[in-house]
Amino acid sequence: AAAWQAIDPATQSRVGVCAYNTTEHLLAWLATLAAGKTWVPLNPRNGREELSRMIAATGPSIIAADVDCLDKVEAGGATVVAGRDGTGAGSLEALMADHDGRRPARPKLAMDDLQAIKFTGGSSGRPKGCLQTYRVWNACVGTMMASFAFDENDRHLIATPMTHGSNTLILPVLSVGGTQVFMGPASPGGILDAFEEHAITSLFLPPTVVYMMMAEPGVEKRRFPSLKHVIVGGAGMRTEQIRKAIPLFNNALEMCFGQTEAPQIATCIRAADWKDERNLASCGRPTLLTEVAIMGTDGDLMPTGETGEIVIRGDLVMKGYLDMPEETARTIVDGWLHTGDVGLMDERGYVFIKDRIRDVIISGGFNVYPSDVEAVIGEHPSVKECVVFAVNDDKWGEAVHAAIETVDGAPADEAALIAFVKERLDSVKAPKRIHFTPELPRSPVGKVLRREAKAQFSE
Repeated sequence: AAAWQAIDPATQSRVGVCAYNTTEHLLAWLATLAAGKTWVPLNPRNGREELSRMIAATGPSIIAADVDCLDKVEAGGATVVAGRDGTGAGSLEALMADHDGRRPARPKLAMDDLQAIKFTGGSSGRPKGCLQTYRVWNACVGTMMASFAFDENDRHLIATPMTHGSNTLILPVLSVGGTQVFMGPASPGGILDAFEEHAITSLFLPPTVVYMMMAEPGVEKRRFPSLKHVIVGGAGMRTEQIRKAIPLFNNALEMCFGQTEAPQIATCIRAADWKDERNLASCGRPTLLTEVAIMGTDGDLMPTGETGEIVIRGDLVMKGYLDMPEETARTIVDGWLHTGDVGLMDERGYVFIKDRIRDVIISGGFNVYPSDVEAVIGEHPSVKECVVFAVNDDKWGEAVHAAIETVDGAPADEAALIAFVKERLDSVKAPKRIHFTPELPRSPVGKVLRREAKAQFSE
């Protein structure tokens, strides 16, 4: 932190960190916080062009990058510091040696000053940088601590990118004396091995990785008695897969819902909540400091059980988008963050997400929620992963299509799968076509990309 201030003494100047999950990444990030600077996470799994747009939009004065990430960084006027495997002057190791024993000046920061600028949205066009204040960050960290009750015995496995979901568990665990456990390049089998070898208690995973872990040979015979918090986020899990996952992972499966605009934990469902079958399709109840409601197209809040847009209000909501006042005004209205997700809330306060508003399929005049169809397709024993999307159709307006990865890449019968869905849903919701693929398109953090699948298979 003292080195960051020596390079650039200005409080709130920006530090980009481009690295995989390394201890040097963690040091650079903690130093950014301690120096009172604004963190710009740069996920090296993104392409150089996209990272260049993020750097150009934020103008960091310092970029810390591990040596194997340096080719991803177009630094502009920033001072580049080499992290892992960096040697000589200008490396993180050299800077720490040069500033050994020095303490950074304690910055005077307000709750509405920036802690981070995190990017969201597609991979082309102008990037949308979410302005995350210390109010947001404190709300996220405090809510994590209150929701999951971490303690000094927690051992958090950093298995997914620190630029994303895993990052939000680091300070909640460190702050109570817990341990961070790093692993090499993550694989489903490697994560399972780490559970056993390092007595892991906690980690964050997207559903896709959970599904791949569940498909590992012999997983049903393994035991992970230390697991307390297998926290799933980034997308919903299919109900049938939740049922299968709970016993496999020591009854420690949990879930939270959030967005980059309201990070990670606007709602939360704990392991004990899964005992009630009604909750298997839910992402939980609103957390402390955060209000969640369902809003109609007229801007009025909807009554219990009615479907509308999920909106969020409270300290977890971002300040706005970087240099995008019009987009900010469309997204945050009267203090409510419009998530773009369709859902409902039951009489107990549990939230159920249907889909993204723009992903709803209107076929023959009926609304079809892709997640409803995916949940049924996912029950078929030959299906490993699936995604449902709309294709323009002269007869129906939009037709329901699905793309599927099968278990072990084994062949499957399209007509039989369509019939399988028709038996469980009505004909309108059953796919008109099913496309088989060895690998669905995914984001750099492993999330299946619906719009990319639609573009790939629509033709």
